[in-house]
Amino acid sequence: MPRPTSTTTRTQPASRTPRSTGAGHRLSADERRVEVVEAAVKAFASSGLHGTSTEEIARLAGVSQPYLFRLFGTKRDLFVAALERMFGRLEHEFNDAADKPLVDVPYDYSPVLASIGNRYGTLLQDQSLLRLQLHGFAACDDPEIRAFVSRRFSDLITLVSERSGVPGTELRDFFAQGMLMNVAAAMQLDDSALAWGQICEGVAESTT
Repeated sequence: MPRPTSTTTRTQPASRTPRSTGAGHRLSADERRVEVVEAAVKAFASSGLHGTSTEEIARLAGVSQPYLFRLFGTKRDLFVAALERMFGRLEHEFNDAADKPLVDVPYDYSPVLASIGNRYGTLLQDQSLLRLQLHGFAACDDPEIRAFVSRRFSDLITLVSERSGVPGTELRDFFAQGMLMNVAAAMQLDDSALAWGQICEGVAESTT
């Protein structure tokens, strides 16, 4: 795949010495990769794969574009790395929530699912995580990105299935509810009751 070119007119130095963190310590390539991925998460969450320039990511990370491409071969590679950071965070949080089931839920529901769902609602307050996730789905017209996103989403389903032990139908409803939460959070609707009322405005209530 050809190396992407910047769509902006801002210039960057041809090279830049990796900055020091003080006391004579210079960041290693691995440490730099972490910083670049963190910058990429913010940038891609804002503008998506095609709307984000590598120049902007390099500026946010404090590196030159040539150095960025030494760390990541293509913009697609960097986008996938940002998505991996997002999915990895979800896995960590889901596992942590599963270790703390909500045993006092006032209805017949899996305590583990209740805890994971509650944690996910908190995570969606981070607009970078939410919007990067949505941009990841939107970029699935790219076969490589589609394969990556499909595999990592499947990993999440497997994790929740193994930690909760619920049947497939309940698992499907759980992830469907999660997608509804994504939509409500993207529209910045504050709670599920308000979100449902606004989304379904004009729909008659069931009489059954």
